[in-house]
Amino acid sequence: MPPTATATTTVTATTVRPPVTTLGQQERDVLYAVGCGLRNDEIAAALALPEAVVAGHLVRILAALGLRDRAAAIVHAFDSGLVTPGRGPRRPAADPQPRTAVRRAPAPRLRISVLGPLQAWRDGQPVDLGHLRQQAVLAALVLSPDRAVCQHELLDGVWGMEPPLTNVVPVYIYRLRKILHDEDGPDQVIGRHRCGYRLLPGAVEVDVTRMEELADAAVRAERAGEPDEGVRLASRALDLFRGEPLAGLPGPAAELERLRLSERRTVLAQRMLDWQLRLGRHAEAIAELSALAVAQPLNEPVAATLMRALYLSGRQADALAVYGRARRRLDEDLGVTPGPALRRTHQMILRGDDAGLGIVGTGAGTGTTS
Repeated sequence: MPPTATATTTVTATTVRPPVTTLGQQERDVLYAVGCGLRNDEIAAALALPEAVVAGHLVRILAALGLRDRAAAIVHAFDSGLVTPGRGPRRPAADPQPRTAVRRAPAPRLRISVLGPLQAWRDGQPVDLGHLRQQAVLAALVLSPDRAVCQHELLDGVWGMEPPLTNVVPVYIYRLRKILHDEDGPDQVIGRHRCGYRLLPGAVEVDVTRMEELADAAVRAERAGEPDEGVRLASRALDLFRGEPLAGLPGPAAELERLRLSERRTVLAQRMLDWQLRLGRHAEAIAELSALAVAQPLNEPVAATLMRALYLSGRQADALAVYGRARRRLDEDLGVTPGPALRRTHQMILRGDDAGLGIVGTGAGTGTTS
């Protein structure tokens, strides 16, 4: 075709059809994905939308832009600059948004939870992970995200002093690969390395990672002078726990992780409750602290924080009763007397030291100094 005819065709195409900015943001996202060659089911997974919604968006896109079919939509995505040939796809520069509103990359389709009984979901549907030893192997990989785990470590961590008669680790890895593999994706979830096995980066979304992100953000917010935001973020982190971490899984590795994650939960809860006390939300903290004190009767920081909450709510007698119970349990179970932080809290309550009780809680509640 002569150059003049090409130029005429291009001008006609760009002037007759409306620009992509006439579409809504979600419709532009769908058109972008169509231009990248994705099917409707792949677009639904990437944008976390029902497939029927994606199909509806596509119908509206074709009507709004005066396009005949999906092939014409792909061409229009390139013509409009939504997808750039030779340089990879790109988002349109229209409608700039602040950094905090930038869209995250699509989350992995596979989610695994260890903050409770081990569970996995693909696209929201539960995945059967097999018997408990096999689950314990998967848990060991999930909780070692930045390194490969060798066969000997898996044998020691899952079977302890009673190793199996045959080397079953490769068998379990093979089964887990089949269970976790996404048939629509090109990659396995579990990779083989020279020194062992590991979950491939970005293949799985794990709840413990999200919990740590929220916990770190809560601490940063509190240090920035935003204890309200710290409480909100810490509460979201604690909501991810669904019971005892790795409940029911066998082996010394699972037991150690249970203890570590349970302690992490306790420390985070104590921090959140201490921030609530500083905000004057004493009654709100008492119920949570009471439950924590029942679950951990020998935990002195929890007892000290509960005593502060009760005293600052006008319940001095109840606060002193908590000290009496803690002292008896420590003597009967461990043969020791209360430590300095708990004794100091007790003395301040006896003296009615309101100012001291309003400040010292950070040390008593979290094991750190102010």
